Amino acid sequence: MVMKWYNENRWAAVLITLVRVYLGWQWLDAGWHKLTGKEAFDASGFIKGAVAKPVADHATNAVIYPNYTYFLEHVVTPSMKLINILIPIGETLIGLGLILGGFTLVAGFFGLVLNFLFLFAGTVSTNPWLLLLGVIVFLAGTNAGRFGIDRYLNPLVQKGWNRVMNKTNKDQAIRS
Repeated sequence: MVMKWYNENRWAAVLITLVRVYLGWQWLDAGWHKLTGKEAFDASGFIKGAVAKPVADHATNAVIYPNYTYFLEHVVTPSMKLINILIPIGETLIGLGLILGGFTLVAGFFGLVLNFLFLFAGTVSTNPWLLLLGVIVFLAGTNAGRFGIDRYLNPLVQKGWNRVMNKTNKDQAIRS
């Protein structure tokens, strides 16, 4: 009953919109500073630090996220030039998507992913707060974009999706 209200109610959408815009501003601000800073954004120091000193259990010194450390060392580090482009652009697009309410769930999802990646690397700062707000927005479903571009965009996407699915179903029926 609560989730139905949360996902469908106009007043819930107003509250979620306020959270969404605040969260979007945080992402946009972070990404924009990286894109327009005096020095080019470079995550290599952060990544090297996360690999050299991964999140570990204080009692045993056992690495808590060994797969993530492996991923950083063997996938992210060799792709550092691409990562240095993707992070600021991604943060900026997440912020714009949330502020404008366009592809809100996609922006929210990728915001959650980035927050988790930063937390796995051992960076706390504002990430738990942004993660909590991101979950609040994401759980609202399409109601999160009710007062935004999604109001007009979602019906178009749904129409296109239905067209693709109908064609796929017709193709499968012909093969049968």
